[in-house]
Amino acid sequence: MIQNVGTVDRVIRIAAGVALIAATVSGAIGTWGWIGVVPLATGLFRVCPAYLPFGLSTCSGPRPNAGR
Repeated sequence: MIQNVGTVDRVIRIAAGVALIAATVSGAIGTWGWIGVVPLATGLFRVCPAYLPFGLSTCSGPRPNAGR
């Protein structure tokens, strides 16, 4: 898959995912905190499925389909 999550976006996603999971494990929030797995995974794999249908990317540099 084409990577569409840039560096800043990636750091924010990983931090938010880890924070939500840590809060859930520590008992500070309920089980809904496990949703933190989603931003954590998209940050680690650098692919956001929600960006794909819209052709969005936060990566720097030219896109593969640029100029077509």
